[in-house]
Amino acid sequence: MSLIENRREQIFPVLDAKQIETARRFTDSAPRMFGAGEPIFNVGDRHAPVWLILKGDIEITRRDGLNRDAPIVSVGAGQFTGEMSELSGRGTLASGHAGPEGCTALPFKAQQIRALIIGSAELGETLMRAFILRRVGLLQESGAGSVLIGQPGTADLSRLQNFLSRNGYPCSVLDVAVDQEARELVERTGVQPEELPVMVCPNGTVLKRPTDAEAGMCLGITPELDAGKLHDVVVVGAGPAGLAAAVYAASEGLSVMVLDHRSYGGQAGASARIENYLGFPTGISGAALAGRAYSQAQKFGAEVAIPLEVKYLDCGGPARRPNDPLRLELADGRSIHGRTVVVASGARYRRPNIPNVNEFEGAGVSYWATAVEAKLCEGEEVALIGGGNSAGQAVVFLAPKVKHIHLGVRRGLETTMSRYLVDRIAVLPNVSVHTGVEVVALEGDQTGVLCNATFRGLDSGKFWTYPLRHLFLFIGADPNGDWLAKRVAVDNKGFVITGRDFAPTDVPIDRAPLPLETSVAGVFAIGDVRAGSTKRVGASIGEGAAVVAQIHAALAN
Repeated sequence: MSLIENRREQIFPVLDAKQIETARRFTDSAPRMFGAGEPIFNVGDRHAPVWLILKGDIEITRRDGLNRDAPIVSVGAGQFTGEMSELSGRGTLASGHAGPEGCTALPFKAQQIRALIIGSAELGETLMRAFILRRVGLLQESGAGSVLIGQPGTADLSRLQNFLSRNGYPCSVLDVAVDQEARELVERTGVQPEELPVMVCPNGTVLKRPTDAEAGMCLGITPELDAGKLHDVVVVGAGPAGLAAAVYAASEGLSVMVLDHRSYGGQAGASARIENYLGFPTGISGAALAGRAYSQAQKFGAEVAIPLEVKYLDCGGPARRPNDPLRLELADGRSIHGRTVVVASGARYRRPNIPNVNEFEGAGVSYWATAVEAKLCEGEEVALIGGGNSAGQAVVFLAPKVKHIHLGVRRGLETTMSRYLVDRIAVLPNVSVHTGVEVVALEGDQTGVLCNATFRGLDSGKFWTYPLRHLFLFIGADPNGDWLAKRVAVDNKGFVITGRDFAPTDVPIDRAPLPLETSVAGVFAIGDVRAGSTKRVGASIGEGAAVVAQIHAALAN
């Protein structure tokens, strides 16, 4: 059974008269009447309201980029429209029109539906569960969202698939070499081979080899920014630490903007399964944990802007007073202003010292193992280099899907990996552990996809080349702090230093720096980017919660 069939009562609940009366208190709008078949909202509409149906019904349909429509459901009196997109004012993923007898419905703007969710615990639980499950249903059902056309396994197509999947947006992929409909669209639009992949948005817009930012704008993922707004808190990074800070700050009434140049969840969002996080004895995927945190941040009104890259932190220099705004310059030239800034940009995957490794990123070389990569290497032999917990989780995730995994480590697994992962890998029949090896060279075929990898024995010094089309690298991470441009104090590895008696501070203040505060007053650092932090999901979330109390102290001072 599909998710909708299995959990229909939770996905499309019917409110009783008392619940409808409670909901009415959270909107100042009057009910609207729609004639039979009249359009109410369309795919891609931003700031589409949530409609509570009082009479008649609204027929909901989904549409993909090839203009193929399919019915989802008809919602009637006492039911409501919308999913997570409406909660945050993003581009909606479905269309709605009045049923054959018309309808009367009450609109709720995004801020009103958030007020209802928070103001009424019972209704809030019903609405949030329905919104989340509706998005999950759209992701699981084919025929919604964008259509990607290209050659599976190529770098740009893999990048777009990861961008959409990690941001919770549905898409389907057509192989231009075998799918007749895909070939016809490419020929009809005059797309050249070097312009692939093509992304066809649900509104019909065709993007040729788009960047993540272009895809985000077309789909309504990226919000419209108010350049004149001063936020209480601007969080840079939407990983576990940044999302935790957003949830706690927004729930306490602070205005919060979260920026991330890729997706919510950070490195943790790409983890196949996290089994040692408190409260989840059977484990939880990084994507599920990140998705819940992202939904929670939106529930409390935090704005999350993806994909937007921060280029520079302008601290104002010595002339800035402690309560003067901080400015974040974005890569597209726009600026965001905040009374405080939380640096939660995490760490980026470390590249091996191989000159041409960047040529194969997304074309055989991966730094994470998600469902996208698992499908590409299904039934094949793969190699994975790394001995930490992320590497162990990836091995356990990939093993049931691939023919064989060659796991290369510098030292024994016991020195760097949690015991439960070591024990689990030991009993996997299709995993071979090679100790004391490293990758030193990569070769590609005529299409630019990885075909050979050369390894070296650290003790023997011997080299050998192995035919390989998929190589996963989990060899550690470096702080993602280049955008700070030496504005705050860092240690010799580039991690941001906090809570010390900096001399001199960039902005003189008449107090000691707070424990998570950097050398610049009002700028805090949490999570993996912070020097001395424990590189664990639980620790990052804890720091995200702890920093909010210190933000209050800084603002009060």
